[in-house]
Amino acid sequence: MIHLVPTTRDNWLEALRLQVHEHQLHYVPSVAVSLAKVHIRPDGEHCDYFPLCIMSDDLLIGFVMVTVDVSTNWCYWMNGFLIDQAEQGKGYAKAAIQLVIDYVKAHYLQSICLNLTVNAENTLARALYIKCGFVETGDIYDGEVVYRLDFAQAK
Repeated sequence: MIHLVPTTRDNWLEALRLQVHEHQLHYVPSVAVSLAKVHIRPDGEHCDYFPLCIMSDDLLIGFVMVTVDVSTNWCYWMNGFLIDQAEQGKGYAKAAIQLVIDYVKAHYLQSICLNLTVNAENTLARALYIKCGFVETGDIYDGEVVYRLDFAQAK
């Protein structure tokens, strides 16, 4: 059974050891880069970052960060999503995305959607996001394609 837990001083070093396959390195930031964003705030002071570890029972299998644009009451982002290379292909990614969707809906009752960006060349991720209900918005953010899951239209 997979679940999300906050990234803390107790698990951050273990999270740093998560790796994707070499051919995926240019698709997703490392956990270290994602954790640095919490302090650096590259998207501006209006964004808050919530790094989460993806767990399968007691095994840390992945990482994701929820970013909240506090200048709105609806803008939530899923960033830095990765499943460790040793755990890929086991169905964790789709289940983890659903956990993030449920997390945003439960913690931000005013949320109306969840956004993410993906490298245009990452066809496997794009297909997965579509399977999870995300649709391409036509927007580009920081060189990546923006996808959105509208909660009112989601299954």
